Amino acid sequence: MDKIKQVIGRIKPLDSKLMSEAQRRLDNLTKPRGSLGRLEEFAKQVVGITGDIKPEFRDKVIFAMAGDHGVVEEGVSAFPQEVTPQMVYNFLREGAGINVLAKHVGARVIVIDMGVAAEIRNPPESIRDEIRNFINKKVAFGTKNMTKGPAMTREDAVKSIENGMEVFMERKKHGLDILGTGDMGIGNTTPSSAVIAAFSEIEVEKVTGRGTGISDEAFENKVRVIKKALDINKPDTKDPIDILAKVGGFEIGGLCGCVLGAAAANTPVVIDGLISTAGALIAYELCPQVKEYVFAAHKSVEAGHQYMLNRMNLNPILDLNMRLGEGTGAVLGISIIEAGIKILNEMATFEDAGVSEEIK
Repeated sequence: MDKIKQVIGRIKPLDSKLMSEAQRRLDNLTKPRGSLGRLEEFAKQVVGITGDIKPEFRDKVIFAMAGDHGVVEEGVSAFPQEVTPQMVYNFLREGAGINVLAKHVGARVIVIDMGVAAEIRNPPESIRDEIRNFINKKVAFGTKNMTKGPAMTREDAVKSIENGMEVFMERKKHGLDILGTGDMGIGNTTPSSAVIAAFSEIEVEKVTGRGTGISDEAFENKVRVIKKALDINKPDTKDPIDILAKVGGFEIGGLCGCVLGAAAANTPVVIDGLISTAGALIAYELCPQVKEYVFAAHKSVEAGHQYMLNRMNLNPILDLNMRLGEGTGAVLGISIIEAGIKILNEMATFEDAGVSEEIK
């Protein structure tokens, strides 16, 4: 835990002085005050996070963290577990939804193996050039079945968070202005729902969704599985690491580490849907101040997502009925936040444009 505590110790309040300066500029742009709504809020928040009155997003990065889950053997997903490594290769071939949308907004996708239940071997020649966008931080070959005991040891839970922090900090050295978080892992909506159920003690039925599109019968089974896992493991609601270890996932821990690392390095982080938000929620429970560095990209269709956002008092930017994951919502959120930054940096003031100000 020492590394995690050290990173948390570097997370400071946002720069309120610069935020006030940004607000003054926003108020003097050629528009009625506040007329661009949340775009103005986003710009001011990014200024406070970065400590830069004119921030730019030159290097936009999506971390897609991949991991498998032993609980899949309980029939909680519509897809088999081998889809996880198959989709990792699809990411590397730039054939997934996240690749298309990342290109659309000029972001780069980096895939991190946190716990895929297969070895991600040297890719075929067709994707050899993209291997630099793959990082191996595997903690283990998937978690254990959480209906039979803890998903992982406490030590592995800590390791997953540390690995996420390390990935962020290493990439930050090469330039990273804004981070979007994403995921890949068959069955990962089950542990994510279990995480919010454990923290909030809200009825499992209310925080559980259909993931990849399971049937009514499979949904009822999923609810039973989560209830069983919580009953057997009895995660400590006051201990985020215990919850991660008992009912979480390696990629969820990695996402938590990314959020902590980003906050410690004055970098805005845009979280995607249910799984990314589960990681951010664990980071928030470890260090509530991390919330100031986080943007919620969208409201997922997944039932538990809004409960997570409510717990952190985060207001989603978009609501597009999305539930794919991968970071697809996060990358769209980045594009909206960047629009706010461009308003701040590029729009003329009344004085610059020679336009008369409002009558006071």
